[in-house]
Amino acid sequence: MSAKQDYDAKLMTAAQAVSLIPDGTTMVTGLAVSCPPALMAALADRADTGALADATLYTMLPTAAIAATILSPERYGRIRHISLFHSGAERTIDARLVGTGEPMVDILPVAFHQIPRLLTEHIGVDTLLTTVSAMDADGYFSLGTDADYALAVAQSGARLILEVNPAMPYVRGDCLVHVSQATALVENHIPLPQIPALPRNATDEAIGAIIADMVEDGACLQMGIGAVPDSVCAALMNHKHLGIHTELLSPGLVSLIKAGVVDNSRKSLHPGQSIYAFAMGDQPLYDFLHDNPAVAAYPVDHVNAPHIIAQNDRMISVNATIQVDLAGACNSEFMNGRQYSATGGQLDFVRGAYASRGGRSIIACHSTAAKGKVSRIVPWLDGPVTTPRTDTHYIVTEYGAANMKGKSLSQRARALIDIAHPDFREELEREARDRRILG
Repeated sequence: MSAKQDYDAKLMTAAQAVSLIPDGTTMVTGLAVSCPPALMAALADRADTGALADATLYTMLPTAAIAATILSPERYGRIRHISLFHSGAERTIDARLVGTGEPMVDILPVAFHQIPRLLTEHIGVDTLLTTVSAMDADGYFSLGTDADYALAVAQSGARLILEVNPAMPYVRGDCLVHVSQATALVENHIPLPQIPALPRNATDEAIGAIIADMVEDGACLQMGIGAVPDSVCAALMNHKHLGIHTELLSPGLVSLIKAGVVDNSRKSLHPGQSIYAFAMGDQPLYDFLHDNPAVAAYPVDHVNAPHIIAQNDRMISVNATIQVDLAGACNSEFMNGRQYSATGGQLDFVRGAYASRGGRSIIACHSTAAKGKVSRIVPWLDGPVTTPRTDTHYIVTEYGAANMKGKSLSQRARALIDIAHPDFREELEREARDRRILG
């Protein structure tokens, strides 16, 4: 049977495809952009009828389209849902559950690079639902924006239900799935979700400038998501010969490639290519990825593995946090008494970048939140420790950079108070003395 014949034989409607999912199934969707909207809408319809019993669904950063179907608040509980990384969908459900006495959306605490193994070995996911590119002449689909954990699940023998969308870029790397592996194919020709960039303000720009000054020509970059990483990218436009090895490929990083600032010529690993595990952003980003030999997608257990990250010299990791305590520990996922995001790949890159020869791990935040009413540098964290104090390297606010390495508790507290907002320094120093960190 030719690839085209196999494709035609497996092509069906979304309703027909989800009808192949048995009771008792354990499913996972593609991450973010690759979460398949037609399949999720059909799954929601099936859940509405009660036709799918004892099912579990794992998601990571589901988009707004998914929040309106299978993860809409009114459907909460019809399918057991476990989050790998909260988005607005989970936060909306949690907000609705406040005061009801019901548990919040369940979440699996895990470092991003471990997710492929957890899904395939420990959890035993039996069904993958994800969006892929159009099929090539050899019968392969590209996972496009999201190699991450999807490839491992696809290769595990799981039921593979693919939403084929020509808008999904065909990307090179280790991210291809053959039509022979698919259980069902559903065509859905719609634009990919676009995630607009957050507006940058003067504080973001100040932090971006501080971090850009810490980046040498020839360094290799990992950037998180948000206004601060975007400001760093904007401040790097006069640098040369930068490389990219990143969990997330963002429009800010793509702007550096287009400007020639990134040429990947000095990379130790994957020279000549920008490497990522997942990508999301605007349409120009998706257009840039399509059939572009300068970029490649690899699974997250490769991209985010600290020992792999460390193989690139002068690795610079830039991520954001919500709180930093006076010892340098970071809570980057919990806010206002509830889960806000998740562990993700922050600690992966904190450890990998510091292990790199000449590398630096940077965690950045505004000095305050809530319009200046709350300090982000605090005596005690309000949530879990995302990055332990033993791992933090540089903490950066708009008031400067504090290097945690080689510093005692008292030295760390002093350095962090110095980059806190001036309105909170006296209070933080008093707390440090009360805790007998400072004399």
